[in-house]
Amino acid sequence: MDRVVNDEKPRVILGEHKITQNLPSQPTVLDEKWSLRSFKKKFRVVMVRYDENELEFDLIGIHPFLANAFRRLMLSDVPTMAIEKVHILNNTSIIQDEVLAHRLGLIPLKADPRLFEMKADPAAEGTEQDTLEFTLKIKCTNNKDSSKDSLRVEDMYKNNNVYSKHIKWVPIGKQKERLSDVGPIHPDILIAKMRPGHELDLKLIAVKSVGRDHAKFSPVATAFYRLLPDIKLLREVEGEAAERLQKCFSPGVISIRHEKGRQYAVVNDARYDTGSRNVFRYEDLKDAVAMTKIQDHFIFTVESVGALRPDVIFTESVKILKDKCLSLLDELSHV
Repeated sequence: MDRVVNDEKPRVILGEHKITQNLPSQPTVLDEKWSLRSFKKKFRVVMVRYDENELEFDLIGIHPFLANAFRRLMLSDVPTMAIEKVHILNNTSIIQDEVLAHRLGLIPLKADPRLFEMKADPAAEGTEQDTLEFTLKIKCTNNKDSSKDSLRVEDMYKNNNVYSKHIKWVPIGKQKERLSDVGPIHPDILIAKMRPGHELDLKLIAVKSVGRDHAKFSPVATAFYRLLPDIKLLREVEGEAAERLQKCFSPGVISIRHEKGRQYAVVNDARYDTGSRNVFRYEDLKDAVAMTKIQDHFIFTVESVGALRPDVIFTESVKILKDKCLSLLDELSHV
């Protein structure tokens, strides 16, 4: 196994009871002295999948501390807009005021945070540069037009469900001229259930902040990375053993090839393997596979809540890291 996996890439080798490392003959990104020239030569970004709110990409030739810095910046330092204050003018529903305010704060808003400023004084009156204002005014009543035979809640009552679409934007100053389509990203988020006599009359204040202040300001639903798996077959596995080997890994990792009346296992795509090590349950298969993870190849997945595109979130995290580094260098220059 060492002969097969001990190449020039920094790897961890997944054994049955332990994890070991290979020993490249030359320094890798994990242990060599950092230099900009070497970094430019080795570093690559590869886009793998890009949906509307989800992005998967690879960072190759990068140190783990830097990959983790990007992850933490996306979670905690890229700002967004979220409802911070809820002025409750009337709430006769069964939901307590504080629970209602917490629910409203977690509703993601369609507003580009780059167009707003951080509020310097939380107690100060909001301006069009740092604040968004919304209202939520709704009352549940009996539906007099419904059939008396119907027992469906939707037929018996009007406004029995309060959704995020009922939140209305109230522009401040000239916001309507420079902003458009401001409001909740998803119109069908259920806020409350009401019955006749229940009413909500709320004024909502949204400001700009970051996830380290409160999770509602985080621009991502999740942002994580994992090391690139690599699987090598050390010998040919045929017949029933090949089928067992295939079941030991995630779907699509191992495939069965049919050729000249026989079937044997081949590695199809190791990228999405979970590293379960189920293969070590079988005495006849445990020596047939080398399972490793490449330590300088990170598979990033970023899922946006919708306020910013996932590629923009990553770009913003790079800018924030740059600003932090410049700030540190400036401080050190004055020591």
